[in-house]
Amino acid sequence: MSVKALKLNEQDFLGEATCVLSEIVTKRNRSLTLNLHGKNGPGGSKNFGTLTVHAEESCLSRMAVEMKLRCSQLDNKDMFSKSDPFLRISRLTESGKYIPICKTEDNPLRIECFDFNSNGNHVLIGQLHKSVSELEKLHKDRSGANLVFPTHRGQEKVLKGQLFVDQFIGKEQFSFLDYISSGFELNFMVAIDFTASNGTPRNQDSLHYIDPSGRLNSYQKAIIEVGEVIQIYDSDSRFPAWGFGGRYGGTLSHCFNLNDTNAYEVEGVQGIMAAYANALHTVTLAGPTLFGPVINTAAQLAATSNDITKYFVLLIITDGVLTDIQETMDALVRASDLPLSILIVGVGNADFKQMEVLDADDGRRLESSTGRVATRDIVQFVPMREVHSGQISAVQALLEELPHQFLTYNRSRNIKPLRS
Repeated sequence: MSVKALKLNEQDFLGEATCVLSEIVTKRNRSLTLNLHGKNGPGGSKNFGTLTVHAEESCLSRMAVEMKLRCSQLDNKDMFSKSDPFLRISRLTESGKYIPICKTEDNPLRIECFDFNSNGNHVLIGQLHKSVSELEKLHKDRSGANLVFPTHRGQEKVLKGQLFVDQFIGKEQFSFLDYISSGFELNFMVAIDFTASNGTPRNQDSLHYIDPSGRLNSYQKAIIEVGEVIQIYDSDSRFPAWGFGGRYGGTLSHCFNLNDTNAYEVEGVQGIMAAYANALHTVTLAGPTLFGPVINTAAQLAATSNDITKYFVLLIITDGVLTDIQETMDALVRASDLPLSILIVGVGNADFKQMEVLDADDGRRLESSTGRVATRDIVQFVPMREVHSGQISAVQALLEELPHQFLTYNRSRNIKPLRS
């Protein structure tokens, strides 16, 4: 009988259990055994048995290919000078259209050779269609493939010009889950804004107001929503927690421990919540808003870690406009070489255009005051007001770029998942 045809209300109830996906994929064998219980929840003397859940990642190909292509005997398209040829590679989509690509599965590729013109009207010299496996065969056989030129009648004219594959290197591409299930971890850190622009914590209109009814403020929501997701990927659940922009012990500090002890780590997300609430009674809100010191502190932890399986994630929650934007950019450019990502949550109604610059979602990498360009993008910014309005999910918006940033770092250093 088809599973789709089954009616649950006609089946015998055997038990139920709940878990989150991250609990499964962080296991080395990607399997999790759960104790089943009755509809009233865990507890009781009756044994409902167990259920084992196994997760599998579905992907078309794990291979990335690096090739060196060369053309010879191309037709000259310029009347008084030689052509300036360049190649454009496109892949065939399900809709039947070709789109330019950087990598592909083994679908046919269209490789076009154009004569470059500065006015943008590039002239087609010739083209061909080959799959990745066919390009690999050209490399092995050390042979060339003739380019063709499409005619008006849908036919193709075979040209003398040929394409050669001088180099073909296939590399296995590991996924985020490959790393996580083999033992890699995300080490969570948090830094909270204690500048005066948040408002006096005892006032109800303050962004730091702790509601006796248990209603969470924006800082608490960000800590809970992000922390509860990432903590599953951190085996010891001990998180560095800092504050910035406040007077701690009478001294203005832009990076102080939230704990009122010498220890900078707290136990779990609830430890962060408790340390934050306690700090509101011991720290005087001040200013200005500086990110540089906390980013440098987090970067120092990432730089001194000798464990390649640890990747660090710093959550910064702030309400204000930065006064050290260039120092922050310098710190981020330096940190772009480290196993570190930075999530920034903006609370309140401030103008957060600076944060969008730091996020670099427009494709332009950050540049330091010395002209050095960031190795990679390590920042993701989300304004909490868009979360409250229902436009986006804080967790999804903050964490959607994290796997890519994680993979970019490890692949650039040829770090591979652990073998069991």
